[in-house]
Amino acid sequence: MDFLMFQLEKNSLIPLYEQLYSEIKEAIIRGKIAEGAKLPSKRKLADYLAVSQTTIEFAYSQLVAEGYISSEARRGFFVQNLEELALIEQAIPNVIQEEKYVSTYSIDFSPGKIDTESFPFKIWRKYAKDIVNEINKDFLQLGHPQGDYILRHQISSYLYQSRGVKCTPEQIILGSGTEQIMPLIIRLLGKEAIYGFENPGYPLTHHLFLEDKQKSVPIPVDEDGVIVSRLEQTSATAMYVTPSHQFPTGAVLSATRRSQLLAWAYQQENRYIIEDDYDSEFRYTGKPIPSLQGIDQNERVIYLSTFSKSLMPSLRIAYAVLPKSLVTQYKQKYSYYSATVPRMDQYILANFMEDGYFAKHLNKMRKIYKRKLEIITKTIAEYAPTVTISGEQAGMHIVLTILSSKTEEELVSLAEQAGIRIYSLREYITAELELDLDPKLVLGFGGIEIEHLATSIHRFMEALKIKKSTENSL
Repeated sequence: MDFLMFQLEKNSLIPLYEQLYSEIKEAIIRGKIAEGAKLPSKRKLADYLAVSQTTIEFAYSQLVAEGYISSEARRGFFVQNLEELALIEQAIPNVIQEEKYVSTYSIDFSPGKIDTESFPFKIWRKYAKDIVNEINKDFLQLGHPQGDYILRHQISSYLYQSRGVKCTPEQIILGSGTEQIMPLIIRLLGKEAIYGFENPGYPLTHHLFLEDKQKSVPIPVDEDGVIVSRLEQTSATAMYVTPSHQFPTGAVLSATRRSQLLAWAYQQENRYIIEDDYDSEFRYTGKPIPSLQGIDQNERVIYLSTFSKSLMPSLRIAYAVLPKSLVTQYKQKYSYYSATVPRMDQYILANFMEDGYFAKHLNKMRKIYKRKLEIITKTIAEYAPTVTISGEQAGMHIVLTILSSKTEEELVSLAEQAGIRIYSLREYITAELELDLDPKLVLGFGGIEIEHLATSIHRFMEALKIKKSTENSL
């Protein structure tokens, strides 16, 4: 199959990748694309539909995650047997992280990448060897439904010391990634809950909340974080936020907005804030921003985080800290659940944390990422004022604002033609927003080696046909 005859509405409020995903899924269900058929390559389909390869990757990734198609290395994407999909329909994809695919990019500025060169393999291997042993054969059996106590205890201690989160191990539930934890939280809050979520924001939550458009409301974000006054104008009963380092803009929720958001939650008994603290470990300027959960006086904040940024995305360990009232409900409704994180992985991580190696690793990585950010900032400064940076206070990605007559999509396409992966800010937008006219690109730097960073930025600027400020003055 060389082409898919789909019409994408580029002016629609629905993202292009979501439109494409829905069209392909519907064609498979209706039998218009036969079982076993090979889908067009990402590059060929991107050229045919006049969209970026990133759009195709997002759509294909979701179809793979839900089991409609399969990916075969060096062969392509193939349609699966529909009869085997009965239990796959509710699978929740993570459309940002693409680690399971072999990258065709020579430079990858994906915000989902980490620095793999600095991982403490020797120490981790020692703990893995100690755990994978006949004396621990009990770990082959199912453990506690919320995750084994040893790891929940280590997490609660770490959160209190590093983020000011006040909780006991009994309030923590473990899951294999945010995409497994979030559906549990949504079910726990009940069918009547209406969700507010940041716009632009994390694509995973867009998919989760937009499954029922009547029960989700995109809330715009500015330089001070989510605009609480806009939230107050809606009927939302739960608000998903990334306050310490908003994804993808990098904004930090201001003190005033934090107070407003907590006040909003306190106004009604059934209101909750879902605080995703996904990369709070890495802050480079000023004092650490306290968690919302730590300053919450009425237990209305559900705290959520993972080890994807701090250790590795493939570990697949996420956790949520539930208010005590929700812990009781959780045990009543889901006590029969089995923890989805392998017990051996739980014990390896728990021992790694208990012996202080997790803290040491974080301190090391914080210095490495700060150094990377310094190199990027210095290199980008050579292209000012054409290119400026924002969102650099924390995390492993920044936002570039580019003075250009080209659109974000055109800039992404130029980068792709040069073998460089970059994301446009608009790819994270759900509903139309009043944005600056200047295009913005989301640049992740975690996965680029320090010695290659400056060269990678220069190659990127060359691909976008942007000259250094000194060249512009000649």
